[in-house]
Amino acid sequence: MCGRFALKTPAAEIVKHFGLDEAVDVAPRYNISPGTDIPAIRHAPDGRRVMHLLRWGLVPNWAKDPTIGAKLSNARGETVAEKPSFRSAFQRRRCLVPADGFYEWKAVEGGKKQPYYFSMTDGQPFALGGLWESWKGPDGQILRTCCLITTGPNEVMVPVHDRMPVIVAPADFEDWLTGNTDNALSLVRPYPAEAMQSWPVDRRLSRSVEEGADLVSPLDG
Repeated sequence: MCGRFALKTPAAEIVKHFGLDEAVDVAPRYNISPGTDIPAIRHAPDGRRVMHLLRWGLVPNWAKDPTIGAKLSNARGETVAEKPSFRSAFQRRRCLVPADGFYEWKAVEGGKKQPYYFSMTDGQPFALGGLWESWKGPDGQILRTCCLITTGPNEVMVPVHDRMPVIVAPADFEDWLTGNTDNALSLVRPYPAEAMQSWPVDRRLSRSVEEGADLVSPLDG
């Protein structure tokens, strides 16, 4: 699964990198966790590419209440086109979640887990493949939510974990956002390992309340 990520690139640079027509301003965050509002890039009805804040934890439009979102922060790429919770969104409501890096935990001796930070070797932000939904509450209020899609690991991930988030290359942004289901499924795959890097980071990252640029710093020693 993918349970934490970081986004430090300024909003103006995100607009340029992702070719956005409209974008919410975002402050740097280094320990983004499920249940919080995160930036997600979608196609607006008028065709513009926009970035708004959506709640991380997908709430299908048929859900009785929004608490189901706590269980749906990730969707497995192998079944995303078939599972009732994700099928409709995968067909019609795919999104891109900008990130500078993401975290995964490796089991180590003594039953402990060591967090690792994964990013691009060129230092550029990248896009995590996701889905979004709108849910209407009994009071008429609309809740917009999203989740990330995971797939098998590449060679960089294998030593740490057996899953990784789907990463969508810039050349495939439009196909992901507007292409048909077959096109989208072809993009659910491990990202090229040679473009990625990783290192261990401080274990305090495991506490969701922790923040700060030092969370992505390589662990001393």
